[in-house]
Amino acid sequence: MGPLLPDDGPRGARIVRRFRGIVLETVAFVLVTLLSPLLLLAAAAVDLALWLARRKPWMAVRLLAMLWWFLLGDLLGLAQVLAIRAVGLGRDTPTRRWRLYRLRIRWSSWHLAGVRVLFGLRVVVEGLEQAGDGPVVILMRHASIIDNTLPDAIVGRTHGLGLRYVVKRELRMIPTLDLGGEIIPTYFVRRGSGDTDRELEQLRKLTIDLGDDEGILLYPEGTRMTPRKLARAKEIIAERQPALAERASRFEHLLPPRLGGPLTVLEGAPHADVVLCGHVGFDGFVHVSDVWRGGLLGTEVRIRFWRFPASDVPDTTDGRTDWLYDRWLAVDAWVGEQQARALEHGADPLAVTPHE
Repeated sequence: MGPLLPDDGPRGARIVRRFRGIVLETVAFVLVTLLSPLLLLAAAAVDLALWLARRKPWMAVRLLAMLWWFLLGDLLGLAQVLAIRAVGLGRDTPTRRWRLYRLRIRWSSWHLAGVRVLFGLRVVVEGLEQAGDGPVVILMRHASIIDNTLPDAIVGRTHGLGLRYVVKRELRMIPTLDLGGEIIPTYFVRRGSGDTDRELEQLRKLTIDLGDDEGILLYPEGTRMTPRKLARAKEIIAERQPALAERASRFEHLLPPRLGGPLTVLEGAPHADVVLCGHVGFDGFVHVSDVWRGGLLGTEVRIRFWRFPASDVPDTTDGRTDWLYDRWLAVDAWVGEQQARALEHGADPLAVTPHE
């Protein structure tokens, strides 16, 4: 059979997008590599000047090294994706799918390892044993441009779990994700498409034949949290879903869950346990400019997992809604406790407080 969720866009546009992405990444890697002596000198000069002026950590050199590491890892991953796609000629088989699952685990681990080494991150994980054994639906907090490496690098690598993803369509610009996303069941959401029913119908396909060694990964907040987005989310819920307004008003550190995706997946996979994941330490790093400010350096990242058996999840829409809100509020409280703990131990407040 063919891919579970094939790209349904025009073939010509798909070819142009992928060709452009591959060329841009290749050219960028070659230029950064060839010009690295000059670029490193320039970055070091900037870092030295900023350190002498206000003792700012050396970030230009680190970001340049991270760029090279990302491009190298992505091109290595891309070569392997193309090799896997060449075998099977578009057919979707368990063997082919698992080759991609294992590749994505290595790819995510590569990128996370680069961040950990270059920025001196310390990672503490609690309850990781609860994330193993599928089928599972994993609902994870989304706080930065870095935390999307965590599901595969932490959960997939530890438990050998193949994860089906729900991600924004804009990530198709990364050719490794674009080409690999047709083999691994991946739904690239069209945010703001105006056709919610079709989006949810497509998303439901992720639950088809979900195996005991697989899971579905969603970010129920739908986007990275900022105080402005939190305030706006509360306003929208008060206008459109007044029955949920009181509970939505209690969120302080997470965005209230967007119900469409999670409820659709929970309904489509009633046999799957639910795993919630909260983390702190990546807060506020929404853009590269946020990393440039230096707050990421030496940060302790704390990750916590909670598992709930499928039998605990109600079998009605209203029941699932209440259940999800209550559990997500508990994650919100945990995040608040961890952020307060980090501040008590003298952490940089910019590293634990989301900002615009």
